[in-house]
Amino acid sequence: MSRPGGAEGLAPSLGFAEPRRRRRLRVSNRRAAVFSVVLAVLGSTITAFGLLTDDALPPPDPTWENVPAPAPSATTRRTAGLRRSAPVRLDIPAIGVHTPISAIGLRGDGTLDVPPLRSDAPAGWYQGSPTPGEPGPAVVVGHVDTARDGPAVFFRLRELKVGDPLSVRRADRSVARFKVVRVASYPKKAFPSDEVYGPTAGPSLRLITCGGSFDRSRGSYRSNIVVFASVVP
Repeated sequence: MSRPGGAEGLAPSLGFAEPRRRRRLRVSNRRAAVFSVVLAVLGSTITAFGLLTDDALPPPDPTWENVPAPAPSATTRRTAGLRRSAPVRLDIPAIGVHTPISAIGLRGDGTLDVPPLRSDAPAGWYQGSPTPGEPGPAVVVGHVDTARDGPAVFFRLRELKVGDPLSVRRADRSVARFKVVRVASYPKKAFPSDEVYGPTAGPSLRLITCGGSFDRSRGSYRSNIVVFASVVP
């Protein structure tokens, strides 16, 4: 049913025409609502990204605080394996890691040293441990992230699953192949040196990075992620 004619009574066949001013106001309100939604989504994205790149990341200084080094007697149980040859490259296809390996030693306080704190820094092999493929646990460490650059070489280490393959190319051009047997997280204050560095029946590999919650007052993560891997015959 149509309304009587007149300036405010124009009725198209599918509904009444709105006054131009009211129509503009509704369009403006709809645009404002859409813009508010966009800002809300963008704000959430920025907040999440901030937590990843700043709030949850350490400042640019070493974060391997009080990580003990392997004892010299940790590899006394000798069994068949490859001859000693320094590792030069680590490949972990499951998490997209393909990194050179540099040699690292100990700090003055007897804890493990680390590679440079950069997102593109390589993994570091502790040269006081066996080389990958030799009998005993070879120890390789890497940063999880940096406050300045974001994710680093072992950022996804915690995602590894039992059975995932990895390989280490050595200076003599041989390749030591391993598979993951366990992934664990340990508080730094209760790092199980004997379990991580203790003697093994054959060649094994330990990959270590930081993890757990971040202690802003100390500028470091509270835990370490350790991947245990055994040689593939």
